Amino acid sequence: MKRLLFLAFSLLILAGCASTGTKPGQVERITPEELAKLIPPPVATVSLDEIVADSKAGISSEDIIAKIKNSNSRYELSSTQVLDLNKQGVDAKVLDYIQQSNELAKQNIIAEEMNKREQEKMAAKKQLQRERALNNNRYYDPYWGSRFGGFYGHPYYGYGSRFGHRHGSRFGFGLGYGHRFGW
Repeated sequence: MKRLLFLAFSLLILAGCASTGTKPGQVERITPEELAKLIPPPVATVSLDEIVADSKAGISSEDIIAKIKNSNSRYELSSTQVLDLNKQGVDAKVLDYIQQSNELAKQNIIAEEMNKREQEKMAAKKQLQRERALNNNRYYDPYWGSRFGGFYGHPYYGYGSRFGHRHGSRFGFGLGYGHRFGW
């Protein structure tokens, strides 16, 4: 009987100590629909035909890249379009710049959205902390305690004379009214 009781007690203790473990931090994902709403469609003020024409005319790849930068053009090119442009004479540096600038623009938009969400979380967390602090201090009375004395069983502010506070205080009338044993 003792063994059975001991076994039941130890199983109860082990069950109480068992835990499910900590949850890993949840990552808030951006769905493809949200991503499509966030990222604006590519706007190409310099058309691909102009880039091909400039490449055939012998304009350097640095000048073509500068033209694309100045116009703030962004292109969403498939791999077949990149191959076709390369066959038509567009330099690989220009094609690399087009792809890199498009990816960088996407990354910047996503980073801005993540920062915005993080700031909203921090603002909500600060608001929650403020509310918690207000709830914790709801019943706080600044006149409670030996430093301020007064209404709650401590003497009124005394100056330290024989009629005042026992331990001497810097404020008050020095009469010691309200002190339990100082009448």
